[in-house]
Amino acid sequence: MTPPENKNLVEENKELIQEVLKAYPEKSRKKREKHLNVHEENKSDCGVKSNIKSVPGVMTARGCAYAGSKGVVWGPIKDMIHISHGPVGCGYWSWSGRRNYYVGVTGINSFGTMHFTSDFQERDIVFGGDKKLTKLIEELDVLFPLNRGVSIQSECPIGLIGDDIEAVAKKTSKQIGKPVVPLRCEGFRGVSQSLGHHIANDAIRDWIFPEYDKLKKENRLDFEPSPYDVALIGDYNIGGDAWASRMLLEEMGLRVVAQWSGDGTLNELIQGPAAKLVLIHCYRSMNYICRSLEEQYGMPWMEFNFFGPTKIAASLREIAAKFDSKIQENAEKVIAKYTPVMNSVLEKYRPRLEGNTVMLYVGGLRPRHVVPAFEDLGIKVVGTGYEFAHNDDYKRTTHYIDNATIIYDDVTAYEFEEFVKAKKPDLIASGIKEKYVFQKMGLPFRQMHSWDYSEPSDGVQRSGKIRFFSERRKMSLFLA
Repeated sequence: MTPPENKNLVEENKELIQEVLKAYPEKSRKKREKHLNVHEENKSDCGVKSNIKSVPGVMTARGCAYAGSKGVVWGPIKDMIHISHGPVGCGYWSWSGRRNYYVGVTGINSFGTMHFTSDFQERDIVFGGDKKLTKLIEELDVLFPLNRGVSIQSECPIGLIGDDIEAVAKKTSKQIGKPVVPLRCEGFRGVSQSLGHHIANDAIRDWIFPEYDKLKKENRLDFEPSPYDVALIGDYNIGGDAWASRMLLEEMGLRVVAQWSGDGTLNELIQGPAAKLVLIHCYRSMNYICRSLEEQYGMPWMEFNFFGPTKIAASLREIAAKFDSKIQENAEKVIAKYTPVMNSVLEKYRPRLEGNTVMLYVGGLRPRHVVPAFEDLGIKVVGTGYEFAHNDDYKRTTHYIDNATIIYDDVTAYEFEEFVKAKKPDLIASGIKEKYVFQKMGLPFRQMHSWDYSEPSDGVQRSGKIRFFSERRKMSLFLA
């Protein structure tokens, strides 16, 4: 962290915010003003309001509750069939958009890249869709007998007409002899995809954990515990990033017994409570289930960060501290193994990137987790913000960012563009909705939601190459 070098920069950025807000009508200006601020060192939070509905009429990058439930949490569970219950569009247009990699044979024992829908029509709105949903689940179980269960992901019309998907879930679960999980994740609920995360977490607690409790009580839990069992949660294997995290954990001697939910299975959901420690990558989307595990089973949990060498080393040591000296020694060996590789990459790319600036705007964990990785390369973050953060996300951000960093919550397309014009960053790191706007402005851009459709940016490769640096190599071609 850098000390407050120049208080004038704080005031300058505050004036910039006020200038940008002038374009709004008075009512909208007052609403948006609460979501924009400049970070001042030693403050306990970033000073912005969050998790509030977007101003009608503005361009927002947020998603809906359905996106948070199916698209983020449940969709990557590979051996379950996930039904988009409602009109065909929601599932079709979000089909395979997240690059959740998995190992398996699609259509046989894995279904992550398949699209299942109840294809609601006008008659289903009028007469209800419970019978149609029941028939759909029965037919899918015949067509795909190796599926381990079904999730029902409700779209907007389901909540509006009041279909009883819970009753259908209980009935069909008995018929097919497998879990059927109903999720009330209609898109109109909540203010963003964040509520969908919460709904999805609660469904795991209410519909999956009872299965664990039942199996444990009947002594039928097919699980041999070890003192080094961990659950890897909130890692969605986008482009293989959960594999990158898992590799480091296993290399230091830990056993990953549950991986939620990228390349995950129903059985891993069930045996999650058997772990000794929960390691959460994306805090925003899965912190709810971590708290449930702590309350119901007494399981400790911690957030980790595998972006860049500084945080990889720090996180490995923090995780190892939860275990015995054997794991702690192994962690140091892993760090020592990769440090020369890290240093060689730094020596190669930092001179080309030193002094450049970047502005971030992403969801989940990235607006704070990638900051130290950019700093490792000599790139300064001059602005950052979240699409669907809560207040605790911004509190967790303060120790990552420097004095005078501009903070923007649920930033509008207009605001972000104006901030970029004023601050003139050398790079924008954001999402697909922002990508082409800034590319047309001639600005280098990295798509952070899907790692720009290449390899992940966290952890290390089997060869030892630091993944974040590998991706920034391409960036250095623009910024050199």
